[in-house]
Amino acid sequence: MYDADKLKQIATASKAWVDKTQDLISKRPERRQAFETLSGLPLERVYTPLDQYDASYLDDLGFPGTYPYTRGVQPTMYRGRFWTMRQYAGFASAEESNKRYKYLLGQGQTGLSVAFDLPTQIGYDSDHPLATGEVGKVGVAIDSLEDMEALFDGIPLDRVSTSMTINAPAAVVLAMYIETAAKQQVPAAKLKGTIQNDILKEYAARGTYIFPPGPSMRIITDIFAFCSENVPSWNTISISGYHIREAGSTAVQELAFTLANGIAYVDAAVKAGLEVDAFAPRLSFFFNAHMDFFEEIAKFRAARRLWARIMKDRFGAKKPKSMMLRFHTQTAGCTLTAQQPQNNVMRVTLQALSAVLGGTQSLHTNSMDEAFSLPSEQAVQIALRTQQVIAHESGVTDTVDPLGGSFFVESLTDEIEHRAQAYLDRIDELGGAVAAVEQGFIQKEIQESAYAYQRSVETGDRIVVGLNRFEQEQAPPANLLRVDPAVRNAQVARLKRLKKQRDNNRVAAALKDLKACAQTTDNVMPAMLAAVRSYATLGEICDTLRAVFGEYRAVSTL
Repeated sequence: MYDADKLKQIATASKAWVDKTQDLISKRPERRQAFETLSGLPLERVYTPLDQYDASYLDDLGFPGTYPYTRGVQPTMYRGRFWTMRQYAGFASAEESNKRYKYLLGQGQTGLSVAFDLPTQIGYDSDHPLATGEVGKVGVAIDSLEDMEALFDGIPLDRVSTSMTINAPAAVVLAMYIETAAKQQVPAAKLKGTIQNDILKEYAARGTYIFPPGPSMRIITDIFAFCSENVPSWNTISISGYHIREAGSTAVQELAFTLANGIAYVDAAVKAGLEVDAFAPRLSFFFNAHMDFFEEIAKFRAARRLWARIMKDRFGAKKPKSMMLRFHTQTAGCTLTAQQPQNNVMRVTLQALSAVLGGTQSLHTNSMDEAFSLPSEQAVQIALRTQQVIAHESGVTDTVDPLGGSFFVESLTDEIEHRAQAYLDRIDELGGAVAAVEQGFIQKEIQESAYAYQRSVETGDRIVVGLNRFEQEQAPPANLLRVDPAVRNAQVARLKRLKKQRDNNRVAAALKDLKACAQTTDNVMPAMLAAVRSYATLGEICDTLRAVFGEYRAVSTL
């Protein structure tokens, strides 16, 4: 981007500046001998055009909305419209969560994001013995279509975008959502939203899996095929680095492992006979916005460029939308502290700002009290207002990719891309993301990074304000949101009533058809919809599939 003569002039001036600066440092040392990002990337004292001498603007950056999408997936980005403002919410019963959704929509939220409780996430009904003590605790309990109808009662599904964080039973929950919309007279073709549906990161980082990788990948590709024909505006998967980062990975690992999983899903779909340009435009991603401000911005930019090249060069995608990495961002829950929780407002603000400067399409901001409990309405409002202040008052949305061209940000973007690509090459050598998970490679990498980070906090090498520096005594917060254990009793009673009132012969026939379908290579979604429509429960449907596919057992990384 600079000619040879100018680079020589800059190099000469740079050397003179370094020599002069070294004299100053000998008298007044810097805070540390070496500086690096959270991922361990070394940081120079200053960046100049010498760090970008071999960069090609058109090949590496281009313009917003054009390949390789480094500068954003839309030509005008937030000058056209803001990102979708979501607040991840769901607790207790469907009725309680419905009230929270209506409150958030009334406060200016522009999309819903549904949290499900753990029994729902692993395919058990609320009356299952393993659900004891967990019903409605970390999300809403959804046992049947009846619950889904109550969850979205009075919310027009043709006018909201809904994201649902569900993985192993994603097909069941999607079927429930489609049937709920049908009862509102909303056709599937008008539905907009996302199911997470990313099972590979569950094996590697989170643990809410049910079936082994093979059958799980089959169900995912069935969803791709079904939605491409019947729910064309639905994002069929949100390939998630968020939980990989929450488990302790670095930014580079988060990016690499997420894209490796994305490659595995595209591979599986192509092998199942789907045309890449038929399903790739509806793939989406989900990233974590952590505390290293510039590293996070560079990570998001590198992610877009890497994915565009992967889709074009590796899979031969032709449609521009097949090469666009569109992503949702959530601020880093793992950085929230119970000590001085008001500090979390500043952490979330910085993280949200990095996501916006990195070009996110959708954003959830965590609430300051989430280190203690499910968030209160006041804390949720502050979190949402954080997004609104950034959008309407900060000025950062008035130009596209405002940090593009920064010598530092561009160098960091390049370095993250190169290091992530090295991980992708290693995963390819192991046989791909599924094989890397089965061999424990990804899990071990995450564990080692998590240990190193925790050690740096405990030794004080990494400062966390209020936790290991600037501490003070504080009384624990009052009026925390707690889920009444009676929620489970109410859910069990509802299930009992449902099973008594429904047509159980119809349910049995639908489950029999689902089992027969699962034993073939036919798409399971039509049979899944029929089972949901009969008011078969989520647990009954998952148990039917367990009988065919079996259950996954985690590998040891010791």
